[in-house]
Amino acid sequence: MESPVDLEQLVGALTAELDDRLGEVDADLARHYPGGRPGRQPVHTVYVPADRFRADLATTYGATALRATEEHEAVLLSLLDGDADLLGRVRDKLAREPVEDVRIDLEDGYGARPDDEEDADAVRAADELAAALAAAAAPAWCGIRFKSFEAPTRRRGIRTLTVFLERLLSSTPLPGGFVVTLPKVTAVEQVEALVHAAERLEPALGLGAGALRFEIQVETPQSILGPDGTALVARMVHASAGRCTGLHYGTYDYSAYCGIAAAHQSLDHPVADHAKAIMQAAAAGTGVRLSDGSTNVLPIGTADEVGAAWANHLGLVRRSLERGYYQGWDLHPAQLPTRFAATFAFYREGWAAAAARLRTYVERRESGVLDEPATARALADFLLRGTDCGALTTDEVATATGLDTRTLMTLAHRADEAGG
Repeated sequence: MESPVDLEQLVGALTAELDDRLGEVDADLARHYPGGRPGRQPVHTVYVPADRFRADLATTYGATALRATEEHEAVLLSLLDGDADLLGRVRDKLAREPVEDVRIDLEDGYGARPDDEEDADAVRAADELAAALAAAAAPAWCGIRFKSFEAPTRRRGIRTLTVFLERLLSSTPLPGGFVVTLPKVTAVEQVEALVHAAERLEPALGLGAGALRFEIQVETPQSILGPDGTALVARMVHASAGRCTGLHYGTYDYSAYCGIAAAHQSLDHPVADHAKAIMQAAAAGTGVRLSDGSTNVLPIGTADEVGAAWANHLGLVRRSLERGYYQGWDLHPAQLPTRFAATFAFYREGWAAAAARLRTYVERRESGVLDEPATARALADFLLRGTDCGALTTDEVATATGLDTRTLMTLAHRADEAGG
């Protein structure tokens, strides 16, 4: 008769062998997939051509958005199904924080101009941003988009980036929420080149290592599907040396590259959904955030034209939120009312059910829905995003869930925030 197996010895030996076999894989996974990026994510990015950027941009945009809301209040209220409370929340947001993130544009929205003119606009925009920062009037996040690293615009792009940063840093420290946007990325090597440029610029401009962070703008099919059939956007994220904070979808360049007729280029076109699904998979677990693109249908003109544009924008923002894109671009002040209306409605319509499910999960009560830890994480993250943007209050969430913000952060795997 064989002697009985020493279970503890066998398990210990096997564990040691597996740790040895998988140790390198464990380290690679931890390095490549560190989890979500801690902190609040803006719900939008406002793009403004550099020659139009002013220090009072946020205040001006807020006032313009409020005027549009007042002028077409009946139209907007009808689109919101008569929800006066929601409209009041939107008005409060427009008065308090109308712009969460701004990108000073020196690329497509600015156009090709003589070098001396672009230099001057880069300097002037840097001065305006410094003035906004000094007056505590700048949005919480800010940055610039410069021209791409494709051969025809490479020198102009790196010159603009350098001129802007040198001027800005001459009068103020680099803002904590500052990022630069690399457009029209067609190769992993362009991302690696921006990492190299950042590593050269930081010591030259007196910045600490790793201070310059960037977003990758997905505007070309080449960034989604490479010549070898691989998803290059995933390789781009991992080639960024931890500097990439976001992937931003470029609606019109991407659609045009795919041959979509101008009348059908939109955030909800199938080519857009395909690209964004791949972006979403590439970014998952990396700490890189996603942003949808823009709609160029602007709410200006007659009441009917404004109403049609607002209805379009409301629908597109809601659609993005339902698909896990919690940020998007806005191109005009009158788009801000519907940006916040769609966002607030999304969280306010879903928060009570999410809070109840999370409370049931935490208290281990039996219910008709068997939620798992991953779902609890999503529920907690939903509630935190709602409070981050102002759609929900921390008090109402705490009352409904029985959980404080620190516990919600732990459940949502925002460990760095919970421990801060």
